[in-house]
Amino acid sequence: MPDLLLELFSEEIPARMQAGAARDLERLMVGELTDRGYLFEGAKAFAGPRRLTLAIAGLPAKQSDVREELKGPKTDAPQAALDGFLKKTGLTKDQLKVEKTPKGDVYLAVIERKGRETPHVLAEVIPEVMAKLPWPKSMRWKPGLPVRWVRPLHSILATFDGELVPFSFAGVSSGLHTRGHRFLSEGKIEAKRFDDYAQKLKAAYVVLEAEERAAIIFEGVKQAAFVHQLEMIPDEGLLAEVSGLAEWPVVYIGAIPVEFMDVPAEILQTSMRTHQKYFSLREPQTSNNKPGKMANRFGLVANMIAKDGGKEIVAGNERVLRARLSDAKFFWDEDRKHSLESRVEKLKGIVFHAKLGTQYERVQRIEKLAGEIAAKIGADVEKAKRAAKLAKADLTTGVVGEFPELQGVMGRYYALHDKEDASVADAVRDHYRPVGPNDAVPTDKVAIAVALADKLDALTGFFAAGEKPTGSGDPFALRRAALGVIRILLENKLRFPLKVSDDVLSFFADRLKVALKEKGVRHDLIDAVFSIGHEDDLVRLVAKVEALQAFLKTDDGANLLAGYKRAANILKVEEKKDGKTFGGSVTEKLLSEPAEKTLLAALDQAKEAIAVALEKEDFAAAMQQMAALRGPVDAFFDAVKVNADDKQVRENRLNLLASLRATLRQVADFSRIEG
Repeated sequence: MPDLLLELFSEEIPARMQAGAARDLERLMVGELTDRGYLFEGAKAFAGPRRLTLAIAGLPAKQSDVREELKGPKTDAPQAALDGFLKKTGLTKDQLKVEKTPKGDVYLAVIERKGRETPHVLAEVIPEVMAKLPWPKSMRWKPGLPVRWVRPLHSILATFDGELVPFSFAGVSSGLHTRGHRFLSEGKIEAKRFDDYAQKLKAAYVVLEAEERAAIIFEGVKQAAFVHQLEMIPDEGLLAEVSGLAEWPVVYIGAIPVEFMDVPAEILQTSMRTHQKYFSLREPQTSNNKPGKMANRFGLVANMIAKDGGKEIVAGNERVLRARLSDAKFFWDEDRKHSLESRVEKLKGIVFHAKLGTQYERVQRIEKLAGEIAAKIGADVEKAKRAAKLAKADLTTGVVGEFPELQGVMGRYYALHDKEDASVADAVRDHYRPVGPNDAVPTDKVAIAVALADKLDALTGFFAAGEKPTGSGDPFALRRAALGVIRILLENKLRFPLKVSDDVLSFFADRLKVALKEKGVRHDLIDAVFSIGHEDDLVRLVAKVEALQAFLKTDDGANLLAGYKRAANILKVEEKKDGKTFGGSVTEKLLSEPAEKTLLAALDQAKEAIAVALEKEDFAAAMQQMAALRGPVDAFFDAVKVNADDKQVRENRLNLLASLRATLRQVADFSRIEG
């Protein structure tokens, strides 16, 4: 079957937009072709610094013929209804058929459309897709043309089955030519099919696939570092970005002037990454498997093969780096002239949120809360309060002003410079953690106290201010804050009650489902346990959920759940019928069947035993007591008619089922359990 080759060639596309643009191009084209009845073998999009490419394999040479039957209004319907149907179908009344149905005669439109030649369809679809491509930022570059593109568009290569697909977009007509590397190749390249296209581009010093460019860069930096007996500091984000900057990446190694090596490694690395897109290198791991210290070397990626082996390129980059690091060193030196404590007052000038006050006011809240939490978890109260007081002070420093991602990290450096206690300094750094799913949680209790205080203050404050997350919107990162609290408590096995409002606690329950999903913990069981009361001890809640999940995997658990649901369904129907909720005491003298007497005795025993087990937090024992109910419940439903003819007997038996419901509810709300 024939293939489509499409290349959109322009000035340099920002690296951060390339992958998304490739996905959008593929998605839109596949959608448009599918809507037109096309089936094909596969589609793949590619993105690079100057081109977006799409290859679709196995497109038929022609659309399939379409025969469609549409039912219209009844034959006696108002004229307006018929006119609307005719307009929709594009037919006349004479072309309609009449079909008999049980509800009367209706008009039937039989629409037959001959499939068009695929090149004609593509010539229509491609410009439409190009116009729809959702660039984060775009521009107009031709006077009088309203069309926008990310950067000036130079050429469009479009072929189907090796032949030109003729169309134009933004004044650019499609053709059979593209260009290779801006500096390493000359002239136009003719391409008619994808395999030929990819080979010719590589011969013209263009690596088409972003993944291949990233692999070349990774291995290049790794090998170049090895020559200097160093290793690359992994940075996936930078690797992805740099692979979008060079069509033919070539790696070189430069040197950091020695006078800058007393600046903290985080400043050097962030400055090089942010401004210059350089890869940082470090010495090999030490004997105890700790990462080596940062080396005075860096890896840079050029889009050029240099005749002198890269000497001039490296020298130029080293000159630029010196200027950048001079600025960073200046900030570092100036910041240390003032203590962190002296900077706290400056937080009065930084607004945290219009409804929640300044950063200074927030620090006061966090300081008080950190002290309270420290007392409950066994941390040093004064150290926790001291760390909380200093935690945000580095927001006023020059380094953090230049590199906001270093907040906390720099606070620790400045605290150590001020001779603060090491645990206080570490807490200043760690109170932001975890900042993502792969980030470690703080483990020192002083840091834990401040980290919990910081996150709980944000959650309770923003919820009180009416700034709850909605849908996908979470401008204040409250979901991340809640997940952070959950991870800190669970991973440190901290027994700490969350004294928060009901809506914040419900928010934690929702986040807990996300946090435990990868562990295979069922979300419905979290709901079932959480809903029985104000359970604000997450460690206890998770332990109960895990015990319940294990119990429900057994035969006793599965059958007891089935028996509960049967009882619950009966109660639901009868309570609606009687207009009341059953839950009164069971009268023994009204029990005539052995099975109902046995069930009452089992419930009386289990109810007390489950309560004792839960009090001791022996959840396995609580589950064993529930398991003992399985037999009596099964026997009751086999032998007893709940809706007895005698009104008193019926109500007594319904109260017995309500007792079963209440007994199990000590552990969880079984009505929320699926299955």
